[in-house]
Amino acid sequence: MKFAHSLPLAFLTVLATCWLHDTSADDRPNIVWIIPDDMSAHFSCYGETAIETPNVDALAKGGVQFNHAYVTAPVCSTCRSAFITGMYQTTIRAHHHRSGRGTEKIVLPKDVAMVPKLFQDAGYHTSITGWPINDRLGKTDYNFEWDAKIYDSADWSDHAPGQPFFAQIQTQGGKLRGKDAKGWDKVATAAKRRFGKSTPIESVVLPPYYPNHPDIVRDWAAYLDSVRMTDAMVGDVVEMLESQGVRENTLILFMTDHGISHGRGKQFLYDEGLHVPLVLNGPGIEPGTVRDDLVEHIDIAALSLAAAGIDIPDSMQAQDILAADYERRDAVFAARDRCDETVDHIRSVRTDHFKYIRNFLPNRPYLQPCAYKDAKAILIALRESNAAGRLNDDQSLLFQETRPEEELYDLESDPHELHNLADDSEHHATLIALRGKLNDWMERTNDQGRMPESEAQYESDMKVYLDTLRRRATPEHLQTVERNIQWMRDRTAEGK
Repeated sequence: MKFAHSLPLAFLTVLATCWLHDTSADDRPNIVWIIPDDMSAHFSCYGETAIETPNVDALAKGGVQFNHAYVTAPVCSTCRSAFITGMYQTTIRAHHHRSGRGTEKIVLPKDVAMVPKLFQDAGYHTSITGWPINDRLGKTDYNFEWDAKIYDSADWSDHAPGQPFFAQIQTQGGKLRGKDAKGWDKVATAAKRRFGKSTPIESVVLPPYYPNHPDIVRDWAAYLDSVRMTDAMVGDVVEMLESQGVRENTLILFMTDHGISHGRGKQFLYDEGLHVPLVLNGPGIEPGTVRDDLVEHIDIAALSLAAAGIDIPDSMQAQDILAADYERRDAVFAARDRCDETVDHIRSVRTDHFKYIRNFLPNRPYLQPCAYKDAKAILIALRESNAAGRLNDDQSLLFQETRPEEELYDLESDPHELHNLADDSEHHATLIALRGKLNDWMERTNDQGRMPESEAQYESDMKVYLDTLRRRATPEHLQTVERNIQWMRDRTAEGK
């Protein structure tokens, strides 16, 4: 105080004026990511007719809708590890689901930074929350060591006057429907409260690879209710931004973390697991824009930094897909590796016309033991239907005891990816070209999955997994996971 009093009053007045200007005149846009779990592009603007989604539709109408956005990993933690760094999860060794949680740690390369940290360093307030907002940080689920201090709080409203903010809103999405009738009834009740009625069973149209089993139909209706509840949440977020007077200067990004959790969806590299909605709305976005080019979900890192005027790190693999000089991708890539206890190794490359999938463990069934998926009523229904011989050829594809080493699908004539053309001589040239493109990507991006996960890493993560189940799960579920882990060990010992 003595120092301040010794300064001329005029100087203090100028100093105060400059400080006020600096804190109130930052006109950089706020960035808000809304990312629900386990949800494909089942919104009206993407062609869904069984339900209406007016809030996401409004964002799309007033902004840009990407019709061909794909995740690089069809499961939560690997997908999140990728978009929060703008890097392929396979490059940064974050490709195994829920890995690095035990004694064997995973550390990011020195030249890779997390997006919230880059925003924070640039003067942004950073937050992550669920919805509704509470005092707890929202879902992170990153597969590497990181410092929680990259988030300033759980609420963007905590930002200083005039300070721009970067906010992640992580919601349950498709998980709202639960895994069985109890969860289906719960989300249906919530939908009735919010909209007056739940999604009628008769409106459900299943993909052709799922049988018309009552549990699968009920689950799909509940899933559509979860889409409607997610859309309503988007409306609530927009309304809150408007009430705070910051909506006009806020770039809203809506995307899901991967596709619907179902037999051929989550954890697999078919489009049901990889194709996601991506909608942007806010300053600098031309309303009514529809993009049909291929983009990857990691690109949200680069475009968000660019929108805020923050330099994109040279090492970042994401691209600013809104840049005037952006060169559109001719292909997108994806990888599936271990999910919980279930060891797998699959890679894919997708162009506008074809999808190529390589199964590195062809001697294993598609539906290996997986306690997480096998506990779901829909998987129980699928397995029972298969055992009873009630599935047609398309519906029984997942139940093959072994897999082809390569799969090739003509997406124009076969959008559901049911007819493998890898052995079709008429498509041999395409097979060779896409095989080469995938090989090049794995080499160029230094795919860490080309070598099997070490025994030490697997056992370290399984210990954490089992310790968690001992506190939370039933004895029966714990025994199932223990049995599955031994099954994986045995297959590895057999060289399968």
